[in-house]
Amino acid sequence: MKSAVENLTATRVKLNVEVPFEELKPSIDAAYKTVASQIQVPGFRKGKVPSKLIDQRVGRGYVLETAINDGLNGWYQAAVQETGVRPLSRPEVEITEVPDPSSTDGELKFQVEIDVRPEVELPDYAGIKVEVAAAESSDADVDKALDELRGRFGTLKSVDRPAADGDFLTIDITATIDGAEIDSATGLSYQVGAGTMLEGLDEAVTGLSADEEAIFDTTLVGGDHAGEAAQVKVAVKTVKERELPEANDDFAQLASEFDTLAELREDLAKQAAESKVVGQGVEARDKVLDKLVELIEVPVPDSVVEEQLEAHFSQENAHGEGEHDTEEHRAEVKANTARAFQNEIILDAIADKEEVSVSQNELIDYIVSTASQYGMDPNQFAQIIDQSGQVPMMVSEVRRRKALAVVLGQAEVVDSEGNKVDLSDFVRPAGEEAPAGEAAEEAAEAEEAAVVPSDDPAAVKF
Repeated sequence: MKSAVENLTATRVKLNVEVPFEELKPSIDAAYKTVASQIQVPGFRKGKVPSKLIDQRVGRGYVLETAINDGLNGWYQAAVQETGVRPLSRPEVEITEVPDPSSTDGELKFQVEIDVRPEVELPDYAGIKVEVAAAESSDADVDKALDELRGRFGTLKSVDRPAADGDFLTIDITATIDGAEIDSATGLSYQVGAGTMLEGLDEAVTGLSADEEAIFDTTLVGGDHAGEAAQVKVAVKTVKERELPEANDDFAQLASEFDTLAELREDLAKQAAESKVVGQGVEARDKVLDKLVELIEVPVPDSVVEEQLEAHFSQENAHGEGEHDTEEHRAEVKANTARAFQNEIILDAIADKEEVSVSQNELIDYIVSTASQYGMDPNQFAQIIDQSGQVPMMVSEVRRRKALAVVLGQAEVVDSEGNKVDLSDFVRPAGEEAPAGEAAEEAAEAEEAAVVPSDDPAAVKF
């Protein structure tokens, strides 16, 4: 078999494939057996009909057609492997020549058009310069962290006053459309300002006391009437505020391993400073990726965008969210899909250049982290991704993260005040000592993945 690649665009090729008769013959022999098992001829057992009789009954042309249809995918896969192209779309096949059915010579010729992963030329990405926000923590950061900790130990206390932002309410709601009640609920708990229930609810309940009610207009977001305009009556039953424990040594002993409030505040200050550094790392990484996309041209095949659009809106329509299928939303999905594809191509190319590999421990760590984000048991999550064939996708994701960490480790990062930012702890594998001198590249190739918070933006799949 011979195959050749003809480049149509930067992301689309045509494969010209020629299959000589000697390679076509095994498929023809198999086709005769297939046809023999499908027809019945008096005097012959099923599957034992001679080839000449099959030619008389159904025609050699039919047998040849069966052979080509059955063998086409195998020849296509062989051509892909021989040419080294990396398909992205379904193949569009055109058969241009078939052997003469009456002959035992000739060859099969066909053409295949497919979208392929584009090849990109990597620039010198060492020393990419980015600026991040200054990471100085303040007393206000410590006070905020302390208040959040106190909130975990707070109690709700009923108050006889109008509801204000942050208060906890017990409410009853009734929704109507054109005067007809379509839904209602009683005894709901809601925190003013949360914005998690209905648009306009926060404004409606603010200023209401217990046993008072209000009516507001909104758009329903769930159920059979999702997306429809409705009138909602909300009745406040109770108003409660969170009463925080006093910040003193007793609270420090209750909420932490420290004996005094001063020790607790010192630890919170340390955590706030570390959090700021992590924030700088996340910001720097995102900006480094933005720089790479600016520096490297990655053409995006239309088929990639169209496939994602179809999948996205098919899912939305299946969940009754068809009202979101707008031109603006489609433009947003297109832009996100194109950017995700560019990220993937660039980071895969860098991973290839840097010879980045993924260890079993790194894959396990990533699976455990991802499972926790979904609130699932890691073992159960691992079984699901294994059964659905998504393990290679997970490995690719970890590999891309490591590739980005390599580039980040070589970047020049300064804060908004012009100070150089040391992100060695951010990109260095967990538990590894700081590398001496110019060993950042070795650190990036080590066994463990870069440490990042599980809820940061980079946790989203590329």
